Amino acid sequence: MTAPTHLYIVTGASRGLGFAMARQLLRPGNALLCLSRGTNADLARAAQDAGLSLEQWPADLSEAAASADRLGAWLAGQATAGIASATLINNAAFLPPPVPLRDAAPQDTVAALRVGLEAPMLLTAAFLAATREWTVPRKVLNVSSGLGRRPMASQSAYCALKAGIDLFTRCAALDEAALPNGARLCALAPGVIDTGMQATLRGGDASRFPDVGRFAELHAGGRLASPDQAAADVLAYLDRADFGAEVLADVRG
Repeated sequence: MTAPTHLYIVTGASRGLGFAMARQLLRPGNALLCLSRGTNADLARAAQDAGLSLEQWPADLSEAAASADRLGAWLAGQATAGIASATLINNAAFLPPPVPLRDAAPQDTVAALRVGLEAPMLLTAAFLAATREWTVPRKVLNVSSGLGRRPMASQSAYCALKAGIDLFTRCAALDEAALPNGARLCALAPGVIDTGMQATLRGGDASRFPDVGRFAELHAGGRLASPDQAAADVLAYLDRADFGAEVLADVRG
């Protein structure tokens, strides 16, 4: 008899932190579904070589309603007897150019809010609704940021969407706590990571982004975690027995 699998759904898995988490989740006993703008050939090759379960859905998360509908229908069609647990990791985000809100292109602000806040809300809703009657453990990990918990000049959209992540996670956690087998939710800040987003921030125009020097110093001082290390830290937090007890959390404590 085949042992039940642990199901993981990861957004933004084609690069950066999302790719590192997906790569580490590719192991026996897990089934992985990734939603990203494009598929990742390295991830597909790793899964094929090891005979592991991986699906990749190309998805434009700036238009997330279709992806949420597809996810809900897909989950509803799963044979729950073969699933040991189900976890949604909302990681995808869009960082607009670091400029004052008055100078931000409207399309950049819209894309940031849709990918970074609207998509996680719709996908979380679809996941919770489709798995409501499941008796296995269910978790939602929303990747947050310290910038959702303190303001920064020229970061209006990103700070707002991460603050929104924090608050909707808290609200949904209250909803789930009222259910007999409610899902556990956490908005987790993963620390400062050496990804393309960091490169964008430290490459900003100092005349429009006053904190650009801080990000350059973090990089020059070797104070950025690698995506692999950050992924390991996030997944270790996800595996904690008390996951969800602290709805707003930070891997750095």
